[in-house]
Amino acid sequence: MAEAADFQGTSASPARRWLRRTGTLFAGVPLLAGLLQLPAASPAGATAQSTRQAPSGAGSVSVSVNSLTPSTPTEGDTVTVSGTVTNKGGKAVTDAHVGLRVGPLLNTRSGIETVARNSDDVQGAVGPEIDDKYSQEFERLAPGVSQPFRISVPTDELSLGKNGVYQLAVALSGQTSAQPWQQTLGVRHTFLPWQPEEADKKTRTTFLWPLISTVHTTAETGSDEQQTPVLRDDVLAKEISPGGRLDRMVALGKDLDVTWVVDPDLLASVDAMTESYEVRSEGDTTTAGRHQAVAKRWLAQVQSAVADNEVVALPFGDPDLASLAHNGTSVTGSLSHLKEATDVVVNTVEPILHVKPTTDFAWPVNGAVDPSIVKVATSAGADKVIARSDSFRETGDLSYTPSAARPIGGGTTAVVADARLSTLFQGDMTKASTTTSTVQRFLAQSLTLSLQTGRQRSIVVAPQRTPSASQAQTMAEVLKAVQDGNWSESQDLTAAAKAKPDPAATTEVPSASSYPSSLRKQELPQSAFEQIARTQDKLDKFQVILSDPSRVVTPFGRALNRGMSVSWRGQVAEAATYRSGVEAYLDGLLDQVKLIEKSETKLSGRSATIPVTVQNNLVQGVEHLTLRLTSTNPTRLEIDGAAYGEQPVTVSGGHSQSVKFTTSANANGRATVIAQLYTQDGQKYGEPVTFDVKVTEITATVMLVIGGGVLLLVLAGFRMYTQRKRAAAREVLEEKRAPDGGSEGPQNPGAPAVRLTKKSEDCSETDAPEQPSDPVPDTAPESADPSGTGERVDR
Repeated sequence: MAEAADFQGTSASPARRWLRRTGTLFAGVPLLAGLLQLPAASPAGATAQSTRQAPSGAGSVSVSVNSLTPSTPTEGDTVTVSGTVTNKGGKAVTDAHVGLRVGPLLNTRSGIETVARNSDDVQGAVGPEIDDKYSQEFERLAPGVSQPFRISVPTDELSLGKNGVYQLAVALSGQTSAQPWQQTLGVRHTFLPWQPEEADKKTRTTFLWPLISTVHTTAETGSDEQQTPVLRDDVLAKEISPGGRLDRMVALGKDLDVTWVVDPDLLASVDAMTESYEVRSEGDTTTAGRHQAVAKRWLAQVQSAVADNEVVALPFGDPDLASLAHNGTSVTGSLSHLKEATDVVVNTVEPILHVKPTTDFAWPVNGAVDPSIVKVATSAGADKVIARSDSFRETGDLSYTPSAARPIGGGTTAVVADARLSTLFQGDMTKASTTTSTVQRFLAQSLTLSLQTGRQRSIVVAPQRTPSASQAQTMAEVLKAVQDGNWSESQDLTAAAKAKPDPAATTEVPSASSYPSSLRKQELPQSAFEQIARTQDKLDKFQVILSDPSRVVTPFGRALNRGMSVSWRGQVAEAATYRSGVEAYLDGLLDQVKLIEKSETKLSGRSATIPVTVQNNLVQGVEHLTLRLTSTNPTRLEIDGAAYGEQPVTVSGGHSQSVKFTTSANANGRATVIAQLYTQDGQKYGEPVTFDVKVTEITATVMLVIGGGVLLLVLAGFRMYTQRKRAAAREVLEEKRAPDGGSEGPQNPGAPAVRLTKKSEDCSETDAPEQPSDPVPDTAPESADPSGTGERVDR
């Protein structure tokens, strides 16, 4: 029963605890005397013995500090430390207890880092354990078993003196069957900032709160009037949904005094989700987006959160300035994309958030800079570059951390964020012990920095661009503690950039050779910028023929900005797939305006017209196009009296237009003809269409035969005319004779009538049309459909 109770962490009475420790001490006296009487051991043996009695590094028991409240205690407070102890050894630990030890002041920031790196070193220098009544005992810790602890102690029992950072060690002491004496088997070192009264000159601290995501929106849009956007995936919906990463960023940041740093692409993408949108699924299919309500809710929360804080907007898509500087400037037009990404910021952010953003800050990856990065960063109008102190290192003998602002020439200011504070929030923050350690470490660094000098300084904290939900939670806890502390006050980024620079601080931009190789390996390659430039050239050619260019210029322009995003670092294949997808989609649109293929065309006669059909499958009309028809053998076939002819082309959306060219044949045979579309600036558009024209010219002999036949017809007609005229004259003469008793009339009265009728019948048998009929056409009717084999053309 007693063992079971001890296993659950039940504390023994003070008298029993005193008797047990006294007995352990007496039991160790004979052993110590025996050891003193042994002959000197070999060095190796001595080393092994000392290691067993005073092991270095982590002990066999793991100590985790999951909570330390208040994180910045003052006079009259009670400090409460809670956590767990876990026996990771193979032997049970007996007669154990957890106690607190307060070490000496840590006067340097590097000293704090040293303690943090060795936070579980059982040999770390700490002070004596405070009174036994502020400890928790464990009769037995079985191997692999964890036990919780909770210790509370008033601040006046901690023997804290002047202001500063004290090392606080939570140590477990006990013994095992293999080492039956009291020893420290596990420890966790943390920090206790002590500034009970407000400082005369508080450090002004700027904390950047980033609202940045990865690339989610494609260049594709629907053919409807609203141009329904298409998202790459549904990840963004998860991030802005309750409990998602971006939802937590907004919920945590709304009550903090921070400077919001936003990517306009994120806001534009979520804003697009408030209406109809599509999500790319497997293959080339899309499904209707269903998170309009989530998008509206998130944007409303962002609007409320940033209402009273500074908003710094990065260029659209958060372009990778370092990649552009190192690999993109040699590609024509790359810098123009950065300028466009900057120019669209205000018109994107202000209508959505209802605040006017600050756009004169550039933020290279991890604040790493060199002269080329600064040059590119300021080329689009920014005059402030957010750097970091592990890149922009101090070269002088300063004994304190200077203010963030540094004039670096040309009217540009480098705002140097503190590296130690900025990088603390990386890694896994899902464990309470990690969060607590990070909070106390940040506060220790912040207070030590503040106590370095009597100068009032402006410090900037720039964490990673896309913190996880747990990292954001840790950041929020740190900020609340700092803002509740007595040595720091909040300040926005613009004020930090305008603060008076420290005259002794370094203002020289690091050289290119000092740029971290680990970051350079993750940069976008030159081929990425070449592909972006190639896509831009196609877009330039395409937009000039459109009746409404904005329908393609805007979505494709923003997609090209996204293709240069910082978020592609470490995702080479995904980045290439995205850029290729943008280019392929544009190629598909370009191919919607094309010439219809033609087969061989037959030309009978010396002149005729040849139709060529232009098809437009876009939803909008095309214009400013010219169709050129060129004869490769103008001596045989001329077009519009020359080697080629040109016609302007305008085609409505979803229609085709047939364009006719006049041709003239000079000789028999086959001539090749090439049809090609051109833009108004003389650039070829689309693929040419090549077809043959077979010329069958009419010969002189045939013309002579036809002429002879016509002449015979004319003569025959003239003969018939004269015969009719004579016959008519005879009839008139006979009619005049009849009343006078002509010689023929009385003998045979009916004869003349019979004879005249006969003549009339004879005449009808040999009669021909009064006018020759028109010849039958030898060409088929004009058609805009693809021509068939042996097509004849209009004369």
